Amino acid sequence: MLKIDIELVRGDFRRRVCIEETARVIALAGASGAGKTSVLNAIAGLSRPTSGRIEIDGRVLFDAQTRIDLPAHRRDIGYVFQDARLFPHLDVRSNLLYGRRDRAVPRFAFDPVVDLLGIAPLLERRTANLSGGEAQRVAIGRALLSQPTLLLLDEPLSALDQDRREELIPYLQRVRDETRLPMLYVSHTLDDVRRIADAVHRLD
Repeated sequence: MLKIDIELVRGDFRRRVCIEETARVIALAGASGAGKTSVLNAIAGLSRPTSGRIEIDGRVLFDAQTRIDLPAHRRDIGYVFQDARLFPHLDVRSNLLYGRRDRAVPRFAFDPVVDLLGIAPLLERRTANLSGGEAQRVAIGRALLSQPTLLLLDEPLSALDQDRREELIPYLQRVRDETRLPMLYVSHTLDDVRRIADAVHRLD
C-alpha cells in the first residue's frame, strides 16, 4: 500500500498531495507543471517535502513529525527518468551492472532481466548507438537490477515518437505483469495510462 500525505514547496510552487492506494500499478496524471515529478522525487529521496509522511507497504520513508528521512540509497527504489540518463562512456552491459546490488537471493538477476526486456543483442553497444526506445529499455533494466521494492517511471515515453512508443509499451506491460513489482507511473497521456495502470490519481 502507498500512503502519501506531503506538502511540496519549490519557490512560488506549493502543493499538498494525498494518496492512499492499494493498487499495485498507480498512474499519476496531470498537466505539465502540476507537480508529478516533484512527487516522484520526494518518494525517491531526491527532494525533501516541507511536511508530511511517505509510507510504502508499512515502511516509513519520510515523516517530518518524527524526523524520519531515509537517504535515497536506503529507500530501495528504482527510478526511470524521461531521458534514460545512461552513461555515454560505458556500453550497455556496463550501464546495466552499474547500479546492481548483490544480494544472496536477488529478486532480479541479470540474465532474466535482459531476456525480459529483449536487450541481449544490445549488450556490447555504446549508448550513443541506441534508439530512444532501446535506451529506455536499458534504463528500466538498470533500475530493476538495483533490486527495488518500488519502481518509479517519470514519463518514460514522452521523448519518443509514436512508433518508438508502441515499441516500448509492450515491454512496460511485461515488466508490470512478470515482475509483480509495485510501480508509480507518471504520464499526461491517457492512452498510456489506460494500457499500463491499475489506478489513476490526477493532479489538477
